[in-house]
Amino acid sequence: MKKKLQAITLLLVIFCVTGWGPFSLFYRTIDVPIGSKEWVEKEIQRVHSQASNIDSNVLKMSLIAYLNAKQKGLPVKNLLTIIDYSKPSNERRLWVIDLRNAKVLFNTWVTHGRNSGKINATSFSNERGSLKSSLGVFLTTKSPYIGSNGYSLRLVGLENGINDNAFQRAIVFHGAWYANPSVIRKYGWLGRSFGCPAVSEDIARPLINTIKDKSLVFVYYSDRHWLNHSTFLRA
Repeated sequence: MKKKLQAITLLLVIFCVTGWGPFSLFYRTIDVPIGSKEWVEKEIQRVHSQASNIDSNVLKMSLIAYLNAKQKGLPVKNLLTIIDYSKPSNERRLWVIDLRNAKVLFNTWVTHGRNSGKINATSFSNERGSLKSSLGVFLTTKSPYIGSNGYSLRLVGLENGINDNAFQRAIVFHGAWYANPSVIRKYGWLGRSFGCPAVSEDIARPLINTIKDKSLVFVYYSDRHWLNHSTFLRA
C-alpha cells in the first residue's frame, strides 16, 4: 500500500512539473501569466512560427497595445488584427490572431488610401476628405452593415488626434475587387481605397464576422510622432 501511494505521488509530481495529463490545463494557465514579458515573447514565437512574414517588432508593439487596452478597461476580445503599412501593398500585410490559442486565423492583402501612396503607403491622416489611411489603435464595432461597398464593418479610432475621426470618416473594413491578388499579378500592386482597409471580396465576410464586436485593430507605420506619443505603446 505504501509503495502504491509513493507511485501515485510520483505521478502527480510528474504531471505538475511537465504539464501533462489532467494537470495540463492548470499548468498552461500558470506557466506564463498573460501580460508578462514572458507571455509577450512566447506569443511572438508562437505566432511567428505560423506567419514568418510578420515583423517581430511590429507584433511585439501590437501585443503591448493589446495589453494596454485591457489595462485601460476596454472590453476587448482575445483577437488582434494587425496591419503593417511599412510593407508594400503587393505583400500580405494583414494578420488576424486568436490570442487565446496563439493561432493565425487570416494573413492576407489589404489596401491603403489613394492619397497615402502608390505601392507603398507613406502618408497618413485623421482628416475627413484626405483619402488617406489612418494609423494607430482601433476597436471594431458590433454590427456589420451593407453599404456602398457591400458587407462592411465600422472602426472606432481610440487615439486622439491620430485616428479619432475614423468613425466619422467611414473608415471601414470592406471587400473590393481591387484588393484581389489578381490585381497584383496584373499591375504589380493593389488598387487603393478612399482610406479604408479593403480586402478581397471572397474573404471580406468571414474576416469581418471574425473580428466584429470589440476586437482590437493595430495599424502600424514608422511614424515618429505616433510612436513617441501613443499611450498604447508604453511597455
